[in-house]
Amino acid sequence: MTSKQRAYLKSLASNLNPVFQIGKASLTPEFTEAINEAFNTRELLKIAVLKNCADDPNEIAEIIAERTRSQVVQVIGKKIVLYKPDKKNPKIDLESV
Repeated sequence: MTSKQRAYLKSLASNLNPVFQIGKASLTPEFTEAINEAFNTRELLKIAVLKNCADDPNEIAEIIAERTRSQVVQVIGKKIVLYKPDKKNPKIDLESV
């Protein structure tokens, strides 16, 4: 992913509300599966890491990206933005960016 593509995805994500919140339980297999299922309907996800989560948001983002085969767009504070293109019908066109 190029820096221009990443900037484009960041601009799209700025208007999104977090779809998931990571709390004290941190990453569970069920949570990872729920994120994977959410990628079936969207390509861009925003996740909030709550204050009671002891884990580092950067580490959480990398683990989720690895488990869901997605890409980390950005981690700002306690917000994580992930991108995974839809294989059959992509809605976000990064080729033209």
